[in-house]
Amino acid sequence: MIYELYENHIKKDLTVFPEELCLMITGKELAEDRDKLLDVLKWVQEFPEIKRFIIHISAKSAEEVNLPVEEMAKTARIRISSPDKEYTAGSGTPEVLAVLGKCGRREISDAVAKIAESGINAEDITEETIEKHLLYQVTPDFVIKTGGNHLTDFLIWQSVYSELFFADVNWNRFRRVDFLRALRDYQSRQRRFGK
Repeated sequence: MIYELYENHIKKDLTVFPEELCLMITGKELAEDRDKLLDVLKWVQEFPEIKRFIIHISAKSAEEVNLPVEEMAKTARIRISSPDKEYTAGSGTPEVLAVLGKCGRREISDAVAKIAESGINAEDITEETIEKHLLYQVTPDFVIKTGGNHLTDFLIWQSVYSELFFADVNWNRFRRVDFLRALRDYQSRQRRFGK
């Protein structure tokens, strides 16, 4: 009851939201508490201002990841991207992009290879050229990492100006109040976009 009152107090004061929110977890964390991802999706859906929910699951192989796709697809449109396959399921909002086991360094090296193959002269390559050749056309405003103070290299190009939040609780203890606190923290920041 007390937590619910506190959560409502935080929620009513929220006025600034990320349009693109990224959550970074490991395959091991997901295996320990698979349903937590459904909870987080519900929390995200409380805020229609969040247009895209990106989930990066760091794992050595997609087979390690038991993503609750069917359950998520009941309320959201989910795109799954893994080294082996890409597919889309469901409908609803927000748009959910779940990426399994891919790394940002590989994404950038693949983009550079595509640019080289296309015959673009080196002096004509700009930041925009690279961005057009990246696999993920996303720019997360806010990245949340539970249970640790290090990130994976996922979206290293796209998240260069993202606001980062390191939750002081592990994935299986991450609660709605922790999610709301993260959003409150985001709201308190002045984004500078590298300036």
